[in-house]
Amino acid sequence: MLLNPKITEYVNGDSTPVFPELCSAIMNQPSSQRTSLMQYFATSDAAPNTRDSLPYTAVTGVRTIPDEQLLGSDSEQASFERYVDIFQSYVTQEMVKAAQRVARPAAAGGEPTTQKVSLHGLSSCSLLAVVQCMALVNSYNNTHKMVSYTAFYNDAVNEHIDIKDDVPRFRMPDGVSFCGYPFLLSPTTKSEIIRIESVILMRTELQDSFFRAMFSGVTCPYLVLEVRRDNLVRDTLYQLDLKFSQDLRKQLKVRFVGEEGVDEGGVQKEFFQLIVRDVFSSKYGIFRASENSHFYWFRPLVAPGKDALEEIRLTGQLIGLAVYNAVILDIHLPPAMYKKLLGVPVTRDDLREVDPELHHGLMQLLNLTPDELEFLERTFEVEYEDLGELHTHELIPGGAQTLLTTDNRNLFIDKYVDFVFNSSCEQQFAEFKGGFDRICGSSYVRYMRPQELELLVCGCSDLDFAALERSTIYDGGYTKSTVVIQYFWQVVSEFTDELKRKLLFFATSSDRVPIGGLSKLHFVIAKNGGDSDRLPTSHTCFNVLLLPEYSTLDKLRERLLTAIHNSEGFGMI
Repeated sequence: MLLNPKITEYVNGDSTPVFPELCSAIMNQPSSQRTSLMQYFATSDAAPNTRDSLPYTAVTGVRTIPDEQLLGSDSEQASFERYVDIFQSYVTQEMVKAAQRVARPAAAGGEPTTQKVSLHGLSSCSLLAVVQCMALVNSYNNTHKMVSYTAFYNDAVNEHIDIKDDVPRFRMPDGVSFCGYPFLLSPTTKSEIIRIESVILMRTELQDSFFRAMFSGVTCPYLVLEVRRDNLVRDTLYQLDLKFSQDLRKQLKVRFVGEEGVDEGGVQKEFFQLIVRDVFSSKYGIFRASENSHFYWFRPLVAPGKDALEEIRLTGQLIGLAVYNAVILDIHLPPAMYKKLLGVPVTRDDLREVDPELHHGLMQLLNLTPDELEFLERTFEVEYEDLGELHTHELIPGGAQTLLTTDNRNLFIDKYVDFVFNSSCEQQFAEFKGGFDRICGSSYVRYMRPQELELLVCGCSDLDFAALERSTIYDGGYTKSTVVIQYFWQVVSEFTDELKRKLLFFATSSDRVPIGGLSKLHFVIAKNGGDSDRLPTSHTCFNVLLLPEYSTLDKLRERLLTAIHNSEGFGMI
C-alpha cells in the first residue's frame, strides 16, 4: 500500500490521513525490520504508467520525472526516485497547509503574510512520523547512492521553516526540530542555521563579559586580534594560542597595528583575504598544488616541525573563524579536505582533483597487460621529496619486495590513494582538523555534507548579477528607476566575469559569492552627491556603494572602471 502513488490522498473513516499511520507503523518496528522494509520499498517498481495517477499537483510543487523514466521504466533508480517523491509530496502539502493556517490576515489591498512553521508546532500532527520514516529512506540512499542527495531537499520546508524557533529547540535534549533532519535542508538554510547559532553564542559571550567585568574587572566583549601586516601569520598564531575557548566564541574584531579604523566587518574580510593568501604561499611550504590542479594539499613531510604544525593548526582555526563569523574565503581546498573534516571516506575519484596526472597514471595501470606490468618492475613503494631529499615509503609491509601484478594492482591503487590522503599527512591533518574543530567542532557544521561545507567556506561560483540587481537596496534618493542607476546596471551587464568580481571586491572587500547566490548579498547603492568628477567609493563594512549622480553613461563607465581597477587599498572607507 505504501508503494501506491495515491497513498498520500487516502484517508480513514474519521478523515485522518492513512500515509502517516503507515509511516508510524514502520517506525514502531524493530530496527532490523525497518531496514528490511526500506530495502523492499526502495527497490520495488511502484509507479503505474499513467501520468494522472502520480501525486504531483500544482499545489505540492514537487518536481516531475521525465516521461522517458516514467513510461515502462523498471530500473531500481527510477523506482526509488518515485518512492522519494511520494514522501516529498506529502511533506510539501503539509508544510504549505500549516503555513497557510498561521498566515496573518491580509492588510487592506495586500496579500496575506505567510508565517514560518516549526516542526515542534507540528509535532502533534502527522508530519513528524512521515519525516522520521523519510530519514530511513535517506539513510538507505546514503549507503546505496540510488539518487542524488539533493533529491531529498524540500523546497516547502526550506521556505517555511522557522529557524529562529527550530535552532534553540534542536539543542534541547528532547527537542523536536527540522534541524534534526538535515537531509531536508538546503545549503542556504543550513548556513542560516549556523549563522543563528553563532549570533546566539556571540550574544551569550557578550552578556557574560559584562557580568564578569562587574566582578573581576574589565573584560573585552570581543575576540580582538591586533596584527602587523608584515607579520600576519605569527601574530595571529601567538594571539589565538593565548585565547580561552570562550574567547573564540566572541565576535571577531581585527586591528592592523598603526592603522586607524573600526572593524565593522570590512577589516576582518581584508584580514582573512591577506592571511589566507599568506599561509598557502610557498613562503611557508606547508601546502602545495600540482601543476595541473589549482587545489592545495598537504606537502608530505617526514617529520613535520613544530612551526609547520602550528601554522597548519592556524589554517584550520582561520577557516573555523571565517565560518563562525560568516566570512567567505578565497581558498582552494579539494573536496577530499571537506570529506575528511566531516569523517567521510575519500575515494580514488578524489585524487583527480588533487593531482590529475597521478590519478590518470594510476587508472592506466588497470589497462596494462601482465607483460606490460612485469616490464615496469614496479614495487609497492612511493617516492616523494621533502626539503630537497628523496624519501621512500612502503605502501604495505614488505612493499619493497612486492611486485605490481594484475592480481594486486587494485590494492596498489587503493594503498597509493591512502598514502596521499592519509599516511603522508597524518600529523598535518590532525593539526588542521584540531584547529577547525576548536571553533566549529560542536556547531551545526557537522550535519552538513562535504559539498555543502565547501559552499559555506568558499561561497558559490554563480555570478548572477541579474539576481543582485533585483535584490539591491537604494538609498539617499536613488530608486531603481533613477537614470544613473539604469546606467549603472547597463554598464555592469557588459562586464566580464573578472570585472564583476572586481566590482564585488570594490564594494564589499570580497569577490566571493555568498551561499545561495548574489540575491543573498545585502548590497546598497547610495547617492553621493550630484554630477562630479569624483570616483565612486564604498563602505565595505556595510556593502554600500557610494555613487555620484553622473550625467552620462560614458562618464559613469569611465569613473567606475577607474575605481574598481584600483580597488585594493583604494576608494574603500
